[in-house]
Amino acid sequence: MARAVGITLRKLRKQYGPVVAVNDLDLEIAAGEFVSLLGPSGCGKTTTLRMLAGLDFPTSGTISFGERVVNDLAPAKRDVAMVFQSYALYPHMTVGENIAYPLKKRGVPKAEQPARVGAVARLLQLEPFLSRKPRHLSGGQQQRVALGRALVRDPEIFLLDEPLSNLDAKLRAHMRTELIELHRKIGKTMVYVTHDQLEAMTMSSRIAVMRGGDLQQFATPIEIYQRPANTFVADFIGTPAMTLLDADLRAQDGHGEVMFGPVSIPLPDNLVNQRRGGTPVKLGIRPEDVLIAENDGFPGTVKVIEPTGHENIVLFSLHNHNITGRVPAQVHLEVGQPVRISFRSARLHLFDRETGLRLS
Repeated sequence: MARAVGITLRKLRKQYGPVVAVNDLDLEIAAGEFVSLLGPSGCGKTTTLRMLAGLDFPTSGTISFGERVVNDLAPAKRDVAMVFQSYALYPHMTVGENIAYPLKKRGVPKAEQPARVGAVARLLQLEPFLSRKPRHLSGGQQQRVALGRALVRDPEIFLLDEPLSNLDAKLRAHMRTELIELHRKIGKTMVYVTHDQLEAMTMSSRIAVMRGGDLQQFATPIEIYQRPANTFVADFIGTPAMTLLDADLRAQDGHGEVMFGPVSIPLPDNLVNQRRGGTPVKLGIRPEDVLIAENDGFPGTVKVIEPTGHENIVLFSLHNHNITGRVPAQVHLEVGQPVRISFRSARLHLFDRETGLRLS
């Protein structure tokens, strides 16, 4: 079995005329790691993946697999396997023939092929379907065949370009679990492109959040959620999104507060920086950190209720500011109802209003 290797990108840049698709990207991906490139359309994630695969060549910068610089290598020389959004299966071939095709192209002796195809089919639970044509398979089964065709080559690195986007929601959830288990079993380096934050958050050891060709943050899912590097990451990660409000930070004698309108929230010491007292900030509030208070708190109004089953997503109006919260389904609320709202002050997020960068 081929060993897993790490990936190093140094000042990787891709430019199409005046348009910069990827802007001096620096990334270190450890051997055996599952890393997602996450961001909206046009952020440069697929272009980065294509450069890793050798389908596009960088304008400048270097791509290294382990100790080997691969910038000028053709795709066939890079020892990577790519799984695309479209399954790209050969309709006239059986599942077994589709999986075996890369072996045939690489000149693997015919006697060796059945054992390798069988091993992959067992891993992906495709043994009952080896004699079927792709048209007789479900979308999830076809995607497993596409994965099998990549696996049978035993590459050092797997590149996956939104492979689940054509599946329905239930099947996507099932395939996420299968991919996590597959990665655990084979231990290979995987780079996964997606615009779906749930996929990135549930499967990745680390996530590279991109925007407009620039890397915004590269960290574990929990760190990106709990300590977003800037307002873009804060707004992009999380469903429903973090509320971001213009506010003022005040600090005096070691105590601090953040204010928007007449609302003043005392801050714990770890969020207070004396040098920033009296400065304009962006205040970030996650929906789970919005609380309905009994007696204290600030007077607000229920504006919109979105039931999800186990909880309601509620839009509150608080002194002409809209704030999104999560409320347990058993708490009965009605649109227009007055409520009192408080916040988990230790979990608030503060960003520089001008640069958008995290302060705390």
